[in-house]
Amino acid sequence: MLETSLLSKGVTPHSPEAISPEIKVLETGDRYGKFAIEPLERGYGITIGNPIRRILLSSVEGAAVTWVKIDGVLHEYSTIPNVKEGVMEFLVNVKGIRIRSRAGRPGKMRLDIRGEGRVCAGDIATSADFEVVNPELHLATLDSDDATLVVEFNVEPGKGYQPVPQGDAMLGPMVGVLPVDAIFSPVRKVNYAVERTRVGQVTDYERLVLEVWTDGTLTPAEAIRASSDILVKHFFAFSNVGKEREAGPERPTGMVSPEVYQTPIEKLQLSPRTLNCLKRAHITRVGQLLEMTNEELLKIRNFGEKSLSELMGRLKEDGMLLGESASDDETGGSEGADMPGAFVSEDDSLATDEDEVFWDNMEEEEDQPVARDPRARRQVFSEDDDPDNDDDGGDDLDDDDDEDE
Repeated sequence: MLETSLLSKGVTPHSPEAISPEIKVLETGDRYGKFAIEPLERGYGITIGNPIRRILLSSVEGAAVTWVKIDGVLHEYSTIPNVKEGVMEFLVNVKGIRIRSRAGRPGKMRLDIRGEGRVCAGDIATSADFEVVNPELHLATLDSDDATLVVEFNVEPGKGYQPVPQGDAMLGPMVGVLPVDAIFSPVRKVNYAVERTRVGQVTDYERLVLEVWTDGTLTPAEAIRASSDILVKHFFAFSNVGKEREAGPERPTGMVSPEVYQTPIEKLQLSPRTLNCLKRAHITRVGQLLEMTNEELLKIRNFGEKSLSELMGRLKEDGMLLGESASDDETGGSEGADMPGAFVSEDDSLATDEDEVFWDNMEEEEDQPVARDPRARRQVFSEDDDPDNDDDGGDDLDDDDDEDE
């Protein structure tokens, strides 16, 4: 067969190198999905299926109502005037509200209904951060034209199931606050089955079939991706067990998580000049910086020792250089002979404070070479521009000396 002819020397159909598991979408929708992963080595069906199922049911984040405040109601044993349902029954209905959170942060929703009629979850006014995915859910019935129902809902992100706090943890001091059992998990049910499959003439491979039901706030495919990311994040810690840091790089990066690796460089709050230099070199993630040596960074156009020192300081402040400390004792203090980015050349030592401000604010054009020596600034403007013109952004050092005299 063609697959056999493409195998490298020493690779047999039974070896792991001979197979490449793939995931197939058998059925998908907003609330139900069926997926198959094959071919898998014998025993890997349960090894993979069981942790994914457990993570799907327990650790995928969602949003839910954690407490409500009803105008005119002080505790859950009260009655609401002109409302058919009691407070306890109303709270049970509130537990069924399914909310899609777009921002992943706490927030508020509000219900303000007047007059006779049926009240549903779709009547709740939400901000741009939230969306009620089951607007048809029944909440209450108002039986009079004079009826009024005003409710404030507190929405929080979370995982799994959070029962109403008991004892000292209750929200008792907050008068009128009615806590609600919060069902955060967007995954309602997960099934998996391991089946036999074949690759060519070999029949001892396995096929993992996953069925996922959600509440509509996440699609089954999104839930599987989220659970896989959680597993990868935790297994990542084992990938460098027993490894020694290789000699060579000047900046020890340590072991960083995938979240840190993918952090945009804008989060480092670098100066515009340093940030633009990195972007022009197509560096957009912190992980790319951590993989580069100081020499490689200094080869970036217009990226000098001062930019490197600024970058190192930001990385250490954010705890991304695990092998270094920001203290003067450990980094060599102000002398900094051994600290990357702290070297000062003879030419740089001649720069004044005015020169430093000038180079910080200077935006170089892509097609125009820039002199790195601060003393060359006078030559650049004297050769290319009118020295009497103050609009070019340069300073006439001779004029400054005359004024001082």
